[in-house]
Amino acid sequence: MVIKVFVATSSGSIAIRKKQQEVVGFLEANKIDFKELDIAGDEDNRRWMRENVPGEKKPQNGIPLPPQIFNEEQYCGDFDSFFSAKEENIIYSFLGLTPPPGSKVTKSPDEASSLPNGDLMGEAQSSAEGTEKAEEGGDEDVGSLSESQEKNEEEGERATEEKTQA
Repeated sequence: MVIKVFVATSSGSIAIRKKQQEVVGFLEANKIDFKELDIAGDEDNRRWMRENVPGEKKPQNGIPLPPQIFNEEQYCGDFDSFFSAKEENIIYSFLGLTPPPGSKVTKSPDEASSLPNGDLMGEAQSSAEGTEKAEEGGDEDVGSLSESQEKNEEEGERATEEKTQA
């Protein structure tokens, strides 16, 4: 399965160019196999993209703007849907792909393992570890140091005052 990203290489719109760059850059960075198809220089690509974007996803004027993303013939979405999927960490399901082994994939709330108090397993464990480390780290020693530093400063100030008065 190859992801198809329809772009306009000669777009005069900076906003469109930035959106296209963000999609392509993300796919490259995550080593997701894709083909970039230019609608500005190839009438067949433009026609195919326009015909295959579902009616409810087309703007009021009926002409969808790039970037438009497909998985082979299956429509995935436009930039806004891509961006939302990326933010929600569901990009692989958005693209219709199986996540690579070892990738971080957010589980849906139904799949997430939760504890009776509502914390997620990983969160509760890491916060408990943080508390243990703080207790073991001897935060009290740090407090003692600053108290002794304060005493030294006070004694130094007294000595300075005594010299000034003498």
